[in-house]
Amino acid sequence: MIKTINILFLFASIVLATSCKSEEADGGDALGGQSYTCPMHPQIVQNKPGTCPICGMDLVPIEKNTEEASLMLSDRQRQLANVTTDTVRTGAFSTTRQLNGRIAINPEQIEYVSSRVPGRIEDLYIREAGVPVRKGQVLYRIYSEQLAALQQEYLVATAQAEQFPNDSRFQQIAEAARQRLLLYDQKESQLLELRTSRKTSPYVSYASPVSGMVAELLVSQGQYVSEGGAVMRIEGYQSVWVEADVYPTEANLIKKGQVVQVNVAGYENEAQKMRIDFIAPALQPGSQLLTIRGKIQNPANRYRPGMQVFVEVPVASISEALTLPVDAVIRDGDGTHVWLETEPNVFEARTVKTGTENFNRVEITEGLREGEVAVITGAYLLYSEFVLKKGKTPAGEHNH
Repeated sequence: MIKTINILFLFASIVLATSCKSEEADGGDALGGQSYTCPMHPQIVQNKPGTCPICGMDLVPIEKNTEEASLMLSDRQRQLANVTTDTVRTGAFSTTRQLNGRIAINPEQIEYVSSRVPGRIEDLYIREAGVPVRKGQVLYRIYSEQLAALQQEYLVATAQAEQFPNDSRFQQIAEAARQRLLLYDQKESQLLELRTSRKTSPYVSYASPVSGMVAELLVSQGQYVSEGGAVMRIEGYQSVWVEADVYPTEANLIKKGQVVQVNVAGYENEAQKMRIDFIAPALQPGSQLLTIRGKIQNPANRYRPGMQVFVEVPVASISEALTLPVDAVIRDGDGTHVWLETEPNVFEARTVKTGTENFNRVEITEGLREGEVAVITGAYLLYSEFVLKKGKTPAGEHNH
């Protein structure tokens, strides 16, 4: 019996010792050392495997070598991450404010074609909107009994003037009849032909006074129109308006006559200069925006009303400033930093202070010296790689 008790006691001691060692080992892993993070969201860090609460990806282990402040990449890694660098240098720097705008038709290039005589549209040679026309192109032919009556009156008046050349009264009547026909858009060549043939015609054709595009048809073939009745609207696009929106708090940045840069969506590489011709005195209805306006040339008529534009208004100019591309500057909860290449394929983060910035570049006021080599593309990938390998953010590492 005593022998049996001794055997049971020995077995219990072995199990207890094994359990204690197991707990020590588990506690060491839990406290010790392995941490896990999300490849896509490096701010997620925990001490056990799992999935990212943001994107659901499996967490990966963090390397334990966190003492090194620098990050080393192979040539292949650098190429895949699209990491490129440039030497930091100073130069002229101007800040701008970007405004959203749109292309609008220039009313100076809108022409309404109207009928000079009352009558019926006998032939309408343009049947739909959107058709381009050139100056002098015949647009329509009208039948007018009143025109025929005026032509007959002119023939009688000229015959009397020729019969009584010394009677000033007949000369005045003939001249008055001639002027009435000219007001009906009859040409001198047509009047000469009328006097030669002695035949009246109730038909008269009208040509386009400008080159452009038919924006609206206001009549149809066979329709009767009155004297001065609108027939169609023609729009020219040799130049267009640019309208942009400005908040009232930014209105002090805009002055009439100021020169700004215009970038039309789809033609960003062909920026144009524009002078501001008009600043609206009142806000747009139902909004808190002011409208500014200018005019630009429209090469090959490629800009159409309604197209989106971006207007860059100069705000300030610095003759000597140290700047970097906007994408080269990383901002997080620990501050603002850039990446420097200290040796070939060796990168370190440097905390900096920024000043003014525009759409493309940002001024660096502290933390960077001219001549250093800064990462201009791929900076965020370096940031993510550092957090993934070191388990902490790089801002604050070896800053000067």
